Amino acid sequence: MITLYQFDRTWGIPNLSPFCCKVETYLRIAGIDHVVEPAFPLRAPKGKLPYIEDRGQLLADSRFIIAHLKTVYKDLDADLNPQQLAVSMAMQRLLEEHLFWIALYSRWQYTDANWQANKQAIFGKLPSVIRDLLANGWRIRIRKQILGHGISRHRPEEIFQLGRQDVDALATFLNDKTYFMGDHPTTLDACAFGLLVNITDCPIESPLKEYCLSQNNLTGYVQRMMREYYSHIFPVIS
Repeated sequence: MITLYQFDRTWGIPNLSPFCCKVETYLRIAGIDHVVEPAFPLRAPKGKLPYIEDRGQLLADSRFIIAHLKTVYKDLDADLNPQQLAVSMAMQRLLEEHLFWIALYSRWQYTDANWQANKQAIFGKLPSVIRDLLANGWRIRIRKQILGHGISRHRPEEIFQLGRQDVDALATFLNDKTYFMGDHPTTLDACAFGLLVNITDCPIESPLKEYCLSQNNLTGYVQRMMREYYSHIFPVIS
């Protein structure tokens, strides 16, 4: 039995981390038996969530976790041809290496209201004596990473312009398909859902969220994935 260690559930979505949500969604799509345990990054093997334990082996980073799941359990991409695999990889990189950073900027830097919502979700259960100290230290660390990536070197309007371009690419590629690669869910769907639900269904307000909500096929996709794989956890989903 696989144990998935990730942030505690909040905001009415599977996880506030796109990468935790990605791994759990892959497990659910693939029908791999697992249990979920709340965790905090400080105890993780690489200092980040998620990580899994599988028969005594600890694996961190969603990319390596999913590579392991594909090899040992089930490969959701087994039916894709080489060209489709290349497109899938490129779209995952768009999501995780670019759009993710704009979403991260929205949470940790864009407005104080967003930061307070994010702070409460991540650190709210900690004792008050250490909560603010740890949260503020973590915020400084994340903001340095966002600067190092380069995205926060731009003006807010420029950042969200880049985000809209990413959203346009995703909406155009999905078009009217059920899943990103066609009729069956693949790794790209676990990846895309993990980030999209963290943009559209969280109390983090930004031009990125507004624009994403205006794309009916993307919002319909998120709702469909929630119904298919998480309705037993979130029964209020219509």
